Amino acid sequence: MNRAALRVATLTATLVAAACASSPSMQVAPAATPHAAGLVDLRALVADIDLDMRYAGSDNFVGAPVDGYGAPRCYLLAPAAQAIARAETALRAEGYRLRIFDCYRPARAVRHFIAWAQDEAEQSTKARFYPALDKHALLGEYISPTSGHSRGATIDLTLMRCEAGDVCKPLDMGTGFDFFDPLANTDSPRATPQQRANRNRLRDAMQRAGLRNYPMEWWHYTLDPEPAPKTFFDVPIQ
Repeated sequence: MNRAALRVATLTATLVAAACASSPSMQVAPAATPHAAGLVDLRALVADIDLDMRYAGSDNFVGAPVDGYGAPRCYLLAPAAQAIARAETALRAEGYRLRIFDCYRPARAVRHFIAWAQDEAEQSTKARFYPALDKHALLGEYISPTSGHSRGATIDLTLMRCEAGDVCKPLDMGTGFDFFDPLANTDSPRATPQQRANRNRLRDAMQRAGLRNYPMEWWHYTLDPEPAPKTFFDVPIQ
């Protein structure tokens, strides 16, 4: 391991240890498979749910497939998956559908994010994902050493409008997924009235299904209450 990689690995371990120390009841479960972790594949409930799993490919802020994402699949704890299935059913009756960007996230993926954020020489995705911020500013407020996604009850998604023939197009939300900027805040005053209306439609649908929004990101929702708020998983997605 070269010195730069060693520094990143050391920093990552330090951040993770600090997070655990600040929350002694937090634990990484020993589960080695999705079944053992109680995770279910969302497509087992909604076979044709629209998946655009960004971290399984290169269309993301890292610019490469993320550690732990061996397949473009959406796993969630059963109560969260059931809530999304309810939301999708209700939205279809209104002429809308969901598009999913991320679901359960292995803890190793979060470590990959931290290592990427520490590599200041890698700036290939800046213009698209963090144009107004220095890369180091992403650590903490945007990229944490732990993620609620790793608990299996958080999901990133958007809303599509469907026309005749079931042709569905994403609504204009004002930013793309994982845009690191206050404009992505759900109630950002910089969003246009139509963009705010689209965000509110998504939020209302998620709230009816029992999920709460993270105000900094219009796409980010968590089942409320969470089934396992202190348990994290590191099961790879295959």
